Amino acid sequence: MIDAIAFKYRTGTPWMDLPEHFGSWKGPHNRLRKWAADGTWETVFTALLAQADADGDLDWVVAVDSTIVRAHQHAAGAPQKGPRPASRSIMLSDGPAAA
Repeated sequence: MIDAIAFKYRTGTPWMDLPEHFGSWKGPHNRLRKWAADGTWETVFTALLAQADADGDLDWVVAVDSTIVRAHQHAAGAPQKGPRPASRSIMLSDGPAAA
């Protein structure tokens, strides 16, 4: 079951394209959903981290550069902090009303 779930996320294949030796794709898919909902994955991850920390196997290295992290395109035009300019007053025209 775990091998099927790991294969799916390692390869990025759709659930329905799991190799036949894993059996029906519905079993691993349903088990993943149930375990995610009831907190099983968090419990397993916490236990694995605690074990690795106790063994001295944790070595956290975080590397971030601009080749892998990009700002969203709308981030460039964000308004600057500070006082907001006064809003413009709306002047009604004497022309015919828009219908």
